[in-house]
Amino acid sequence: MQTLPYGAWRSPITSDLIVAGSIGLSAVQLDGDDTYWIESRPAEGGRNVLVRNGTDVTPAPYNTRTRVHEYGGGSVTVDRGVAYFTNFTDQRLYRAAPGAAPEPVTPEGGGLRHADGAIDRTRNRWIGIREEHAAGGRVDNLVVAVELDRVNAGRVLAQGCDFYAAPRLSPDGKRLAFVSWNHPNMPWVGTELWVADITEDGGLASARRVAGGDRESVAQPLWSPDGVLHFISDRSGWWNLYRFDGETARPICPRAAEFAGAQWVLGQASYAFLGADRLICTFDDGGRSVLARLEISSGRLTPLSLPFAAFGSIQARNGRIVCLAGSATGPGAVVSIDSETGAYDILRRSSDTSEWERYFSVAQHVEFPTANGETAHANFYPPANPDHAAPAGERPPLVVKCHGGPTSSASSTLSLGIQYWTSRGIAVADIDYRGSTGYGRAYRDRLEGAWGVVDVEDCIAAARHAAAAGLADPQRAVITGGSAGGYTVLAALAGSDVFKGGASYYGVSDVAALARDTHKFESRYLDWLIGPYPREAELYRQRSPLTHAANIRSPVIFFQGADDKVVPPNQTEMMVDALKKQGIPVGYLLFSGEAHGFRRGENVKRSLDAELYFYAELIFRTRLSF
Repeated sequence: MQTLPYGAWRSPITSDLIVAGSIGLSAVQLDGDDTYWIESRPAEGGRNVLVRNGTDVTPAPYNTRTRVHEYGGGSVTVDRGVAYFTNFTDQRLYRAAPGAAPEPVTPEGGGLRHADGAIDRTRNRWIGIREEHAAGGRVDNLVVAVELDRVNAGRVLAQGCDFYAAPRLSPDGKRLAFVSWNHPNMPWVGTELWVADITEDGGLASARRVAGGDRESVAQPLWSPDGVLHFISDRSGWWNLYRFDGETARPICPRAAEFAGAQWVLGQASYAFLGADRLICTFDDGGRSVLARLEISSGRLTPLSLPFAAFGSIQARNGRIVCLAGSATGPGAVVSIDSETGAYDILRRSSDTSEWERYFSVAQHVEFPTANGETAHANFYPPANPDHAAPAGERPPLVVKCHGGPTSSASSTLSLGIQYWTSRGIAVADIDYRGSTGYGRAYRDRLEGAWGVVDVEDCIAAARHAAAAGLADPQRAVITGGSAGGYTVLAALAGSDVFKGGASYYGVSDVAALARDTHKFESRYLDWLIGPYPREAELYRQRSPLTHAANIRSPVIFFQGADDKVVPPNQTEMMVDALKKQGIPVGYLLFSGEAHGFRRGENVKRSLDAELYFYAELIFRTRLSF
């Protein structure tokens, strides 16, 4: 073992390893005995590929990704061996039959995007969400039915609300459930669940609201095999499971735990039916996810004994569960699980990390004091590397990591991006500031009207807590984050001297400009986070890091996608210009072809290495070793 300063340890977890060996996994589906999933491949420019049992279904150059709500999700539906998917380039819906090239189902042009579909076998059609982008910037969201035997734009089934999600057919094909919501609500603030009868001509009639409202978030409607509607609601203060008997809805497993997360993307699935009276579900409890069987009639919940700490995209059929799963020392994977015994098989790993496991730092979930006598949460990762030790008495640099959203959460699944830091002798605190999901509605609502305040307070409190506990060097603490997390980075640097530098990935610098220039899905999100604009224009000015750029005295590096429609490049460039005029050391990397979040391997590599070098040179004062 070699003694080297913290931050200068040699690590085999390089950016090349992360990019070359990692893929993204999402959208698990079961179709008969076949398992489908989507792989996002950095080595192919971030192309999303639909895979069946390990074999590619969508050939290049098709990219299985939708831009509905800009964040997408629900880009593919599989039925009896045929996949219906949205292609990223033209946003058309395509059919991919076995052994045949993909064929378009919807027409070219027209600004139409498609997502979150279900197959209506009785009428041979796809029912899903269509987002229409018209001249002048008008965007309309609807529920439509697209015939599958010819190229057609489809028939409108539901319209009039600002947003729709999760159209789900009853097993007998006679009813349709769907979720809707209107501005200024986001889906984790207030949504409504509707059920409508399907008429003889395929339209909808007698639509009735069965749950939800402006202060109730309803998500993931699903019909049991015997035709009873189930859904998730936070009416109790926690996202719990409910059963609607046609007249009333009752909770089937009341618990101070979250059975769903924020519905940022379409097509999420945190439960699935094993039978008419049994389902499999996942819930967050104290910063850790659990997978459990639930008997609906009795409410009995039986956790499965599994070596995983996070689950998602849950599907079930014939006693077999297939889902995404990950652990503190294992990356995300597509996993097949026996619902009775808990025996499991790994069908696909996002990366092969077995060779490097001894270098991994395991997160410690911590609760720490913050402003107003409240507490916040974080996953703390101490430095870890079996080949190195630090000089006696030295404390490590600290990277405080802010998740995006801001209504989102830190993941407990192994992240090579975090291990990149810890294996070099740098501690990481991944913050679940007040407003994060996973801790109930009251915790989530603490961000209401307080964005740029409570998130900043909690990041500062986390750094101070780590320093006071002797876990980090207070003179070498930095802060990093993307999107909303990038905003928190800039606000924290402008409002405190706790951090000696930071990195903003496509972060917001002027919230008023964002209110005037962003996409439909989030165009009223700031009403909840800050207040109505332009009525609260002065508050927006005060909450904008750009207003307080003169207070930033520490080096900052910025990363931005040139094609970002969520946080446009001008947001970054205004702050870069302001800091340069003040003589503050600034780095700025603009990546062409990238949108909100980097998908191309070469850009992921360049940004990660650039951030490390920036800190090492200007803040950590360490000599890097590779």
